[in-house]
Amino acid sequence: MDALKRIVGAEFVEAGAVVGDRALNGVPCVLVRPGSAAEVAAVVAWCYEHDVAIVPVGGRSGLAGGAAVLDRDAVAVSMERVRAVRSFEPGLWRMQAEAGVTTATIARRARESGLYFPPDPGAPEQSQLGGTIATNAGGPHAFKYGVTGDWVTGLEVVLAPGELVRVGGPVRKDVAGYDLRGLLVGSEGTLGIVTAAWLRLVPAPEAQLPVVAAYPDASSGCAAVLRVLEAGIVPAALEYFDAGAMDAAGGTFPSGALRGFVVMAEADGSAEEAGRVRGELLEALAGGARHVLAPEEAGAIRSLWRWRDGVSIAVAAARGAKLSEDIAVAVDRLEEAVAQVAAIGARSGLEACSWGHAGDGNMHASFLLDAGDEAQRARADAAALELFDLALRLGGTVTGEHGIGVLKRGQLARQWAPAAVRAHRAIKAALDPKGLFNPGKKEG
Repeated sequence: MDALKRIVGAEFVEAGAVVGDRALNGVPCVLVRPGSAAEVAAVVAWCYEHDVAIVPVGGRSGLAGGAAVLDRDAVAVSMERVRAVRSFEPGLWRMQAEAGVTTATIARRARESGLYFPPDPGAPEQSQLGGTIATNAGGPHAFKYGVTGDWVTGLEVVLAPGELVRVGGPVRKDVAGYDLRGLLVGSEGTLGIVTAAWLRLVPAPEAQLPVVAAYPDASSGCAAVLRVLEAGIVPAALEYFDAGAMDAAGGTFPSGALRGFVVMAEADGSAEEAGRVRGELLEALAGGARHVLAPEEAGAIRSLWRWRDGVSIAVAAARGAKLSEDIAVAVDRLEEAVAQVAAIGARSGLEACSWGHAGDGNMHASFLLDAGDEAQRARADAAALELFDLALRLGGTVTGEHGIGVLKRGQLARQWAPAAVRAHRAIKAALDPKGLFNPGKKEG
């Protein structure tokens, strides 16, 4: 404790802090808040010398237990004070930001200069850049623009046993060595601690025009999603909400209560391009739809996306709690997966629903619970295992964007071949020979 206080200052070391995330509470531990990348490196060096586990902590908005401290003897390293935008060069479409900067701040700074940082994971005012990189977070606009890693050209990272290194940088192309940048993105803090990143930006689209269509059932809604793809239309976002999700959230839909299976898409680009794509979306989504909406006024569009951001909260509020998993399947299996989520819920005696990123086949499959009902929670935990079975049976993945964390520990070995799991473990052993970086997370 005294050594850590000398590194970061006594006021930034807290004993007995309980560190978790939105998915899992942690146990009391020592929480350290470094103020710079150099202090992060010094903390890691001390921990590595004394065989102390190191848990990187960002905005604590994760949903897989990735930031939860499981070991009372661990040191949690919070990045909240490492939050400078080190450089922003709008004319060159790039920014260098530290790990503690929120995703909302990055997006806002870019927008103020006519630029766009597309990754839009949930809780943007809370989630931090380091965490979005650690989980390779996505969001609705990942369909067109890709996930966080697609916008990272370089990383500053602390590796074992406490060395601050740079991989990549502001250049857009770099194949000088193994893709260590790509390896560290999505590693969930198990290989090192990201302290800063170089980000590429693009000019902001002139217009963003949503289209919403409601269908009587999942079959007609999923068919509409496939029509969009088959027509070669490239929306910025392509979302879905099944009937159960709309039962929970549809009452607050901005233009009036909406029910059924809902598809929400967005056209973007220049005003001319966005208008053209919106027209194509209207045509593709109209077939079989009971209602089609295409708001144009800026306030109505903002209200629609605020509603979208609140769907998860509305689903949880329906019974007081929920258990959600982020499986993903190929988009042509989405209809089957939606039906099977409901069937798993019925077999488990639980209300079930799903929503998510239709274009990616990425589902937020959820089981509604009465808060504090342990029997329901146990049934939901068992149902989640069935969800993972479903994803693998359909050729998908047990996690599309939230990561393995601790809640899906052991699932990787079911998804990958043994040789791939061995390679995964060999990488961990090579970069973290003592196994001190975020132990118990992202394990096969």
